[in-house]
Amino acid sequence: MHELGYIDGKNIHIEPRFAGGKNEHLAHLAAQLVQLKADVIVSAAIQPSLAAKNATSIIPVVFAGVGDPVAWGLVKSLARPGGNITGLTNFAPELSGKRVELLKETIPRISRLAVLRDPRQPPQSFVQTERAARSLGLSVQSFEIRNGDEVDKAFAAMRKERADAFISLPQGIFSINRKRILRLAETSRLPSLYGDKIWAEAGGLMSYGPDTMRINRRAAWYVDKILKGTNPADLPVEQPSKFELVINLKTAKQIDLTIPPNVLARADRVIR
Repeated sequence: MHELGYIDGKNIHIEPRFAGGKNEHLAHLAAQLVQLKADVIVSAAIQPSLAAKNATSIIPVVFAGVGDPVAWGLVKSLARPGGNITGLTNFAPELSGKRVELLKETIPRISRLAVLRDPRQPPQSFVQTERAARSLGLSVQSFEIRNGDEVDKAFAAMRKERADAFISLPQGIFSINRKRILRLAETSRLPSLYGDKIWAEAGGLMSYGPDTMRINRRAAWYVDKILKGTNPADLPVEQPSKFELVINLKTAKQIDLTIPPNVLARADRVIR
């Protein structure tokens, strides 16, 4: 926003609200912003975006990093969102197949792939992951997580089922429990692949997904357009166009895994 000429306290006033990972607080926080008569509400991830949608049908809402906004009912379509809501999605189901391929190239011996998923989320990403895995001759083991208490149970089950590696789908419940998942991945010595570079930077083995920094920066452009009079219904939802492969060689060394040169050569960033 600063690069677009906005300075907090001078020509714009920013009212931040944080739920601290407690979704039950989101409705109240969204109502606060509506009561303040905000000109635009910006939300990140699906649950805050749904809270904003439920709180107002008048104030423009810009979401950033939401998976499949059509399936969630935020917009009517990507090209014609309609209503007061638009923004940027990180939804790219075709990436699911690419993640499976990357794991197979990295660990050719893999035969049992575990997938961590939130069953409350739309199924497209899991379906694409499962389809890609089976096309490569891999068996797929699905482990459902709805809250933090189920994370430890999922890893215990993965060890029992002798999973060779796992993919964590890019869903909100996993971001909230990132530290626990990374710790268990390390102690279980399981190769892993995630959908955002934040995971690889924090100790995950590999990540492949949209450039989240670019998504957040583009959200500011949407806010600017709306503040200058553009109707959010006329701003198509933007899909990701740039993707990043990040590999953490420190983590690979910890689990005695050698990353093949052809995979390393494709990495946008290698953490050593």
